[in-house]
Amino acid sequence: MDIIKSNNPDVLNCLANLSNDQVFTPTNIAKKMLDELPKKIWSDPDLKILDPVCKTGIFLREAAERLNEGLKNKIKNDQKRINHILKNQIFGIATTEIASLIARRSIYYSKDSNGKYSACKIFKDAKGNILYSSIKHEWKNGKCLYCGAAQTNRHEDFNNEQYASEFIHTENVQELFPNMKFDVIIGNPPYQISDGGHSRSASTIYHLFVENAKKLNPRYLSMIIPSRWFIGGKGLDKFRKEMLNDKRVKKIVDYESSSDVFSGPEIAGGVSYFLWEKNYAGKCEFTSVRKSVETQNFRDLNEFDVLIRDTKALNIIKKIQKLKINNDKRLSEVVSPRKAFNLSTNYTPKNSGLPCWYIQKIGKKFANKTDVTDSNKLLNKWKFLVPKAPIAGQTDFSKPVGFYYDGNTIIAKPGECCTESWIVAGAFDTEKEARNFKSYLFTKVARFLLLQSVISQDVTRKNFVFVPNLENYNKQITDDYLIKKFEISKNDWAYIDSRITKVKNG
Repeated sequence: MDIIKSNNPDVLNCLANLSNDQVFTPTNIAKKMLDELPKKIWSDPDLKILDPVCKTGIFLREAAERLNEGLKNKIKNDQKRINHILKNQIFGIATTEIASLIARRSIYYSKDSNGKYSACKIFKDAKGNILYSSIKHEWKNGKCLYCGAAQTNRHEDFNNEQYASEFIHTENVQELFPNMKFDVIIGNPPYQISDGGHSRSASTIYHLFVENAKKLNPRYLSMIIPSRWFIGGKGLDKFRKEMLNDKRVKKIVDYESSSDVFSGPEIAGGVSYFLWEKNYAGKCEFTSVRKSVETQNFRDLNEFDVLIRDTKALNIIKKIQKLKINNDKRLSEVVSPRKAFNLSTNYTPKNSGLPCWYIQKIGKKFANKTDVTDSNKLLNKWKFLVPKAPIAGQTDFSKPVGFYYDGNTIIAKPGECCTESWIVAGAFDTEKEARNFKSYLFTKVARFLLLQSVISQDVTRKNFVFVPNLENYNKQITDDYLIKKFEISKNDWAYIDSRITKVKNG
């Protein structure tokens, strides 16, 4: 029996289905990611592969299988070939001590690489090429200098996996592998770590693994990460810009629902994997997967400041922008910034003062006049208020989205303000204009355009970047009106209609 192929992939699939602080990679996804690499590399005896975030060792195990098959003509003896592959070609850094043991068991068939039953017979020590070191965060002002984790006892307890990952907690990642040149870096990095902020605030960290991997200058780099970077967000704006402008990103496969990849809790906004190739400089092959249906196109990723994941939507947006509606002005120029009146979400209601709209369960109370700022001159206007998180609870964007309805929006009168729970979508001199503007945001067309820059429950002014600001709001706006004004085809409307829910009453 072939030593490499005599494993049981179902074992790792079982691990992938376990609930954990880490998201394990299912076997089929690991295979798909490896399949994106050129087939010729698997017959190269000098090829070196690194998984800098080993959990189950699935990527390295599957890579070893491919090398074992590809090198049969060059290294005919089975044991010599396996020794060569595992000693000279397969490398990993485990995320935790337990992960290192699992990975070694998966790759070497022994928790000790030099054990009696190890598939490789030439290792001198137990670790082999699967490294793990218990290192600590480096604190400054209550935060880790490298990953942004909050300085708490939780992050000093290695047993709960709020650890300091060796691959990103270093000034010079090359020092981890002196005199080592990797051809392929592949993996599934940790996605976030608690940063000690409000509620369950967390810092995104997966981009740090991608950035450090690039510093090692591999020929190929592939990682599976949350798709939220398409739009940006906390700590991701710089990373997004770099990725969108990097012509070496050869392919992206985007799953709008993370349940198509991982079991367990839904990852808001879905997940995607990419292939980065050092010597590539063309258009990116972008594959969108929604409900197991794939659509593909070749595109420049930097057409816009954000990455529009929906190919059909991309074409609709381009058509509308060509029309130069109101000199191409967008609602992102109209919608208020967060804290329109400098009142936080947890601002305490007062017994008197300026009428103020709080979270929905509190409703309209009062705020001290001295606490309210009006730098945007909104206070004395009629205002259409929309919630900061209109789709709270929806993480699967492959399903139709609603955003706004009568029950979660407010027409605020002149003299009324609001806390950070609301954003002022539009401000007007008359109630009629405010209500007509409301009718515009209630259309499926407007909400569809909004959806294209939304990838989490929060909606801010920047998410309205694809929604045109109409010339005026002197009449009610309907989808029929917009279909004609925006020159939307029957096929385009059918698609828009399928992606956005009807406005609910109440």
